[in-house]
Parts: sequence; C-alpha cells; structure tokens
Amino acid sequence: MSNQTLPLPRPVDVINTGLGRRRAAERRFRLYGVAAITLALIFLVLLFISIIGKGYTAFWQTQIQMEATLAPELLDIADPADRNQVMAANYGAVMKAALRQAFPEVSGRAEQRQLFALVSSGAEDVLRQRLLDDPSLLGQTVSLWVPAGSDIDMVRKGHIDRSLPESERRVSDQELAWMDELAQQGRIEQRFNWNFLTGGDSRSPEQAGIWGAVVGSFLTLAVTMLLSFPLGAAAAVYLEEFAPKNRLTDIIEVNINNLAAVPSIVFGLLGLAVFINIFGLPRSAPLVGGLVLTLMTLPTIIIAGRAALKSVPPSIREAALGVGASPLQTVTNHVLPLAMPGILTGMIIGMARALGETAPLLMIGMVAFIVDVPKGIFDPATALPVQIYLWADSPELGFAERTSAAIMVLLVFLLSMNALAVILRRRFERRW
Repeated sequence: MSNQTLPLPRPVDVINTGLGRRRAAERRFRLYGVAAITLALIFLVLLFISIIGKGYTAFWQTQIQMEATLAPELLDIADPADRNQVMAANYGAVMKAALRQAFPEVSGRAEQRQLFALVSSGAEDVLRQRLLDDPSLLGQTVSLWVPAGSDIDMVRKGHIDRSLPESERRVSDQELAWMDELAQQGRIEQRFNWNFLTGGDSRSPEQAGIWGAVVGSFLTLAVTMLLSFPLGAAAAVYLEEFAPKNRLTDIIEVNINNLAAVPSIVFGLLGLAVFINIFGLPRSAPLVGGLVLTLMTLPTIIIAGRAALKSVPPSIREAALGVGASPLQTVTNHVLPLAMPGILTGMIIGMARALGETAPLLMIGMVAFIVDVPKGIFDPATALPVQIYLWADSPELGFAERTSAAIMVLLVFLLSMNALAVILRRRFERRW
C-alpha cells in the first residue's frame, strides 16, 4: 500500500481566496453602513412628516365675521375717553347679543350655550382693541372678524371628523349647521394666525401664542451667552496655555470632562438650592435660568476651546516667542485669533443645547403659567421647550396642534444655530 501526498495549494490561490473573503467582508460592512444610514433617514423623515403634518395648521386660524353693536348700556361705558372704563367694559355681552342677532331662532338656554361657543373668548379682545383705537365707534354697529372657538377651528381644519356620530365628537349637529350657514354666507374663513407668533400663552388653545416663550428663551440665552462665553474662553486659555501640568490641573480637567456628561436636571437642582434658596433670586426669572444654563454649557465651551487651542501649530508660538513676544502677547495676538473660530463653534453648539433644555428650567419654576410677555431678566417667564411641555400635557386638540407647531419653530432655531456653527468653521478654519 503506497502513501499518496496531496498537492499543496499554490500561494497565488491562497492569496486570491483571502482577498475574496476580505472584499466580501468589506462589501457587507458598507452594506450595513448604508442600511443603518437609510434606516435613520427614514425615521427622521417620518418624524418630520408627523410633526409638520400635525402642526402646520396652527399657523392658520378660523375667523368669523360678526356685526356687533357697541351699545353703551351693554358695555357699561359712560365716558368713552376714559381708558379704564373702555378696558373694563362688558364686551362679552356685546358678542352674545351679536350672536343672538345673527341666529334669532335660538331660544333655549342649552342652545344658547352652544351658540356662544362658536366664537372664542378672544373676540372680546378684538372688540376692546377696536374701541380703544377709535372711541367714536361707541353706539355704532361695526363689522369685524373674530377668532372662532377651538372646536369649530378643529372641525374646519379636519382634526375633528364631522362624519362621526354626534355622541363621538365634541361638536354637535346644531353647531355644524350654524357653521355651514356661516360658510354659505361667506362669513367664516381661515386666515394667517399672527397671534400664534405674537401672543402669549392662554388657557384657550385658539388664543395661545409662543411669543412670550420666545422672549423668555431669548433673555435666558442672552444671560447664558454673556456669562458662559468669556468664562469658558478664559478657562480654556488658562488651562491650555498657562496652567502648570500637575496633579491639581489633572483633577480639574477630569472634573470638567465629567461635568459635560452630568444630566441637566442636576444643574437645575443646583440652581434651585443655590441661586433661589440661598441667594434669594426670583423664581421663574430668565436671570436664574441663564445662570443654570451657564453652569451646564461651561464644560462644553471649555472642552471645545481647548481643542481649538491645541489645533494651532506649535510653530506659531515658537515664532512669536522667538521675535521677543511675551507669552501673554503670543496667546493674545497670535494663538487666540487662530483658535477663535473653533471657540465660537463650541459656544454656538453649547447655546443650541441650552436652547433645547427643559429639565433644569422646570426645577427653577419656569414651568409656571405665564400670560404676559417678559420685559426683563427679572420678570417671570417661561421658555419655548417648557411651553411645548405644558401644551403637550393638555388634552385639547387645539393644544396638540400648537405643540407640533412650537416644535417646528424650535427646530428652526436649533437648525439655524447648528448651521451657523458649520458656516463659521468652514469660513474661518485654517488647515495646517
């Protein structure tokens, strides 16, 4: 019996087999990457479709044309030149009389309650402003467009299905009949909802606006930027350029990195304990919100600033020191200008994070119901993310619509700030 030896594979065949496996693995890896990116984009598109589909209608408001007689006996105004009397007048009685005149067949108390729900309580504000602008209208009949009630607005926008049985919807058949009659007369239509962009919060969805929250966010971010940018930039310059390398600076660096990962609600608890309970600063004020967000954004700005300073080549420092510049002059006149685009980018990213924060602001009381638009950093205020949180917790369909619309506005601000960071980096960044 003879032993037969199998021929050894050629080295070329071994190499080709290995190359084929590696190329197949590379193709699979690329396929996994493309699939992950595609899946993420699909979810992102679905998110935007859901938000925009629910919220774009909030930028339009159903309006009803009314003929209202500004009777002095109904308004209880003796002197139209007296602004206090005009402000305190009974405009609700005038609107109810106008509705009864438009639908004289309505007699029962229950039907009258449904009739009065056709228009929003904001109609009284429209009447008041009309009389304030022109006191000579007292005693005359004026034609004006007033906002419709929230349920009527939801029906007109398709958020309430009128084909459902009456027991399964918030609007009765009688209200639908009155609405259709107004539509046939050309006295009901949808107009751009300026009040959503220029008004403050309200208990009624059709009157709620985001301007108070936008101003509160702006004041809070202004305090944050004025404090966090100089402090963060100065800390980054000192730690990177002047601080000695020892155990103390190592501990500081580790703690700065750890603070960047601390949950934001912890900073809210710190602000509640220190700024409100110890220093006695006013609750719900943009000043306190700005101080809390400053503590939260400082680690991000310091880390970004140090990374920008490290990116400046050592030859810049050596050349400046070689011609006789002091260390401070080297940093101020040469290093810092070259690192400033990166520092500004870190600041904008920190501000964008602060703009979207809710938890720390809830802890310091900025969750309160604020109707008036704040005029300063000491006035009670809320922020746009907190306003979204409040509206999302309301059961009315009108608030659900405005929640999505407010999210759209917040996303526009966030995307704008991130786009500005990218533009600054590309515009001023220098490659070495």
